[in-house]
Amino acid sequence: MSEDKTVTTGVPDLEQLETEVEVSVYQASGPGGQHRNRTYSAVRLKHIPTGIVVTAADSRSQLRNRKIALERLARRLAEHYHEDPPRKPTKKGSPVRRRERQDREKESQKKRLRKPVDPTDS
Repeated sequence: MSEDKTVTTGVPDLEQLETEVEVSVYQASGPGGQHRNRTYSAVRLKHIPTGIVVTAADSRSQLRNRKIALERLARRLAEHYHEDPPRKPTKKGSPVRRRERQDREKESQKKRLRKPVDPTDS
């Protein structure tokens, strides 16, 4: 599995990310027995500059959960800082313009037919 080394603007690497987070640990719950339920192996990371919070309680190991949480936070920050390129304005195609013109002509014809008939016109 090859790892993509491109860095999105504004997203720090994992080492720098560790300095920007507040780490808290708590007891995980779920399957895993006493080792999981009685130890503080779940990790919650809060990115101080943005306020984004991620948690990881997937493993019974606090170190592994910390690594998983850092990777999740990096993905969330990449989404947070991602900017779509500006859209280019495009013109409507000729079939679309033709159809819109025909629709306008139909509407005007309907409105003309709504007018009462003037008996003096005949």
